Amino acid sequence: MSLQWTAVATFLYAEVFLVLLLCVPFVSAARWQKIFKSRLVGLAVAYGNTVFVVLIVILVLLLFGGCCRRPPPGRGLWGVWGGLGGPQGPAHPPSRSLLRRLVTLISQQAVLGASSEAFRKQAESASQAAHRYMEDNDALRKVRPVEGGGG
Repeated sequence: MSLQWTAVATFLYAEVFLVLLLCVPFVSAARWQKIFKSRLVGLAVAYGNTVFVVLIVILVLLLFGGCCRRPPPGRGLWGVWGGLGGPQGPAHPPSRSLLRRLVTLISQQAVLGASSEAFRKQAESASQAAHRYMEDNDALRKVRPVEGGGG
């Protein structure tokens, strides 16, 4: 396998690995949220777009270099992909948005999980307070009966 195809395959395998890593079921959304909010990931996100564009440019240059040297007979410069410049043309923007969408969904799941836990605790405390008030009300009715019969 030539250098350019090795680079393309490595990049695509790394993307697949990241998607699979984000989809593992035994890592909770709260843990992913902590990881996403870390400084290292924040730094990666800050420079992520630049690195992504640089990698795409390198891959495109490698692909064009391979295509221009030995085009398939009868297919011209663009080959099978019909003017898309290789398989990276349509594949990378959706995979990039897929990674972003996975990170967004995992973060939202962590936030929703934390808020639902807070709501559950709030509902339990409200239920306990209502139960105490009802007991106090019953105790007061036993001690001091409600005066009936209008006056």
